[in-house]
Amino acid sequence: MSQAETVLVAGRRPQTTSGFLALFRNELHLTFRRMRTKVLLAILAALPILIGVIVKLNTDSPRGGGGGAPSFIAQTTQNGLFLVFTALAVALPVFLPMTVGVVAGDSVAGEAATGTLRYLLVAPAGRTRLLAAKFTAGLVFCLAATAAVAVTALATGATLFPLGEVTLISGDTIGFTDALLRAVLVAGVVAVSLAGLVAIGLFVSTLTGSGIAAMAATVGLVITVQILDAFPQLDAVRPFLFTHYWMSFSDLLREPMYWDGVWKDLGLQAAYVAVFGSAAWARFSSRDISA
Repeated sequence: MSQAETVLVAGRRPQTTSGFLALFRNELHLTFRRMRTKVLLAILAALPILIGVIVKLNTDSPRGGGGGAPSFIAQTTQNGLFLVFTALAVALPVFLPMTVGVVAGDSVAGEAATGTLRYLLVAPAGRTRLLAAKFTAGLVFCLAATAAVAVTALATGATLFPLGEVTLISGDTIGFTDALLRAVLVAGVVAVSLAGLVAIGLFVSTLTGSGIAAMAATVGLVITVQILDAFPQLDAVRPFLFTHYWMSFSDLLREPMYWDGVWKDLGLQAAYVAVFGSAAWARFSSRDISA
């Protein structure tokens, strides 16, 4: 069934859960079948392999194990599970948000450029329901992108480095099973931390009919916010930037786990979802998509 036929079929269904699920499945199909999405996921999956190989070569070299290495990388040489945390720490500031920004920014604008949104005028699938399906599909992509990094990092770490008990950054030691559960928890927190960016990208995508422009604007916004967050002179503003608490997941690698920064991060993401999700709905519900 083509994309247009799927929209038509979903539009004939009543405004029920089954109708939403039909749109949601279609959005997942559209997102993950694109070659661009597959390439982005492949790049994310290759990142931990590159990091692991570099750390391994540096460790095996006569000058390996430099004292200035970040704690995550230093721990990786002792236990391969720490490559998961290292890869996520490297990917979260740049690679993950850029990937999510591309997918979220193209969600509405890309279909407007190809003319698919016009079918909503023929068979009203429900703009609110369609927007919710796109947002939910964006969250699933965040999970998939984070999993691509975490799973590959775990496999690479197990191949290149020893596994066993894990010494946390607080100095405490926990068993491998407990550490693996923490890795799953950290990956989940990282994925949810990108929810605000999905809402921002969705809003930007409703402002233009050009997918390229929406993707560029979303990625550009991520870069700009990251730069602003690096200036201590903006301390009054930085806690409100959606990137500010992204690295708070490191507090989950302490014993006991420290949740204050994580809750601030999740609360901030919820606020961004509420604000920009509402803005996206207001724009999309009144948008003329006949052109």
